[in-house]
Order: sequence, then structure tokens, then C-alpha cells
Amino acid sequence: MTIDEKYMRRALELAAHGMGNTSPNPMVGAVIVDGAGRIIGEGYHRRCGEGHAEVNAVASVADKDALRDCTMYVTLEPCSHYGKTPPCARLIIDSGIPRVVVGASDPFREVSGRGIRMLRDAGVEVVEGVLADESRELNRRFMTAHEHQRPFVTLKWAQSADGFMDSDRPAGRPEQFSTPLNSMIVHRLRSLHDAILVGSGTALADNPRLDCRMWPGRSPRPVILDRRGRIDKALLRMTDPIILGCDTVAEAMSELYSRGITSVLVEGGAGVLQSFVEAGLWDEARVETSPVSLGAHGCVKVPVIPQSPYDTEEIQGNRVCHYRR
Repeated sequence: MTIDEKYMRRALELAAHGMGNTSPNPMVGAVIVDGAGRIIGEGYHRRCGEGHAEVNAVASVADKDALRDCTMYVTLEPCSHYGKTPPCARLIIDSGIPRVVVGASDPFREVSGRGIRMLRDAGVEVVEGVLADESRELNRRFMTAHEHQRPFVTLKWAQSADGFMDSDRPAGRPEQFSTPLNSMIVHRLRSLHDAILVGSGTALADNPRLDCRMWPGRSPRPVILDRRGRIDKALLRMTDPIILGCDTVAEAMSELYSRGITSVLVEGGAGVLQSFVEAGLWDEARVETSPVSLGAHGCVKVPVIPQSPYDTEEIQGNRVCHYRR
């Protein structure tokens, strides 16, 4: 491990503390190291609308004159535009920091190379690409959204051992395949996404709340695909849902991206989930399989993901498979 990698790894550790709170902004960490190799300042982006990692790191340094002999390690290219906060690249320049080591470049069109160019034009030495893969992995939802102009899509469902999502038993609550611990884990997963999507059939049949009541995180924005105009918002239990009448899931994702939504968890029925698979519009999937079989009562076959999982684990007796496209 090089010296630059050592301090960048610390910056990545800091960045991860913002998980679930920074979207639609990325998670970013920053470390300031003086000429003797001592860390004299640290910071990370805590939540959207508040100070960026670079701002918090500079603010944590007691002796601002010391910055003129320091290196800043930042996991993502410093911003160069005025958003909810001033440009971090300008702050770095004004602080007199002579060297900046960057993890990954920022694909957001308002930054995308401009931050690094601004630093170099001001005479700051910039080193790029240190632990870039780790930085991109941490911010894979943000990266995917701005590189493909659509939200990062995660598919999620639970199923019986014989491959059904529901049964033909008398009407009432839908079949429950998730264990209590898995349900809590799914609510955490919800908190890591900007939006949660179901079809109109699920909304009408279950009237779900689609919130994070089992996890202390922010709830995603509910989204309902309603091509036939069947949904009456006044009858829904979910808070402030977005109703989309788009003909295809590609159109729906484009519309959500235009609204600033960078990640979507799809918890719809089999038809909606399969439409995302067939369109190639998914990035990750979480499939939980119960040991319970429905047999002759099974009536809704599960979607088919045409690849093997990259990871499988057992949680409270259920098998959970994780996929990446």
C-alpha cells in the first residue's frame, strides 16, 4: 500500500459514515495531511444540503496557515459549481492547499472534470485515480445514475421454495415468506434508495406503506406505475406517492431521473419485476427464498434472472441470493 492509498483508505472510511443521508449527492470523505505525515483535519459529507467533505475537513484544522504545506485526500473530484453550497475546488484554492489526491472523477455533468481543471489552472498539484474502484463502488448508485441518466435499480422479492410469489388461497394478506430479521434488513435497504416502486396491482391489492418503519433511516419516495389510471391517491396509505403513467419502464426511469431520483428499489409484483429484467434496466437484485413450498396453491411464478448470484447467505433459515448485472 502506498502512502497515498493509506490516507485515501481513511477518506473512504469517513465517506461511508454518510450512507443513507447524502443522496442525491454522493458519499465523500476528505483527509488533510501535513508535511510530516500527520493527519491534521478530517471531514465527510454528512447529509444533503450541509457542508461537503472538503469544507468540513478544512474547518476541522485549527491552524489554517498549516494548510499551505498539506495534501488533501478526497474520495471524489471536488465540485466546481454553485449548488446548495459554494464550489469545494474554490475553497481548496483559497485555503492554499498545494496538493490534492482524488479517488474518482465525478460523472455529474455540472462537475465532470471541471473541478480538477479548476485546481490545476490555479497551480494545485492533482493526483487522480487513487483507489478509484473503491470510491466508485461506494457511490455505485450515484455513478450509475449520472453515467446512464437513469436511477440505479435494485430488484427485491421473496419467494417460496418452489418458485412462487403468492398463492390462490382465500383473499386476505399476501403470502409472507420473509423472516423478521430479513424484513428489517429490507427496510434498511429501502433507506438506502431515493424511491421505492410498485405497480398499480400491488398498490390496489395490498395498499402498502412502503416506508422504513423497521429501520431508523429516511423513507424512500413511493412510486406507482399506473398505465391504466387506476390509482386514487386519496385511498393510499403511502406518503406523497409519484404516479407514473409511462408505457415502458425505460420511460419511467427517465422521468424519475429528471426529478432528481438517483436510485430506485423495485418491490412490485412479478410482472413489474420481470419487465425490468427483460428491459435490462436493473443493477442489483436481492432474492429471498423461504423453505416453505406452496405446491398446488402457488399461482404467481417468480421473475427469472438469467445469471447466477454473486453471493448467497442464510438468514434465519431463508436463503438470500444477491445478483449484480
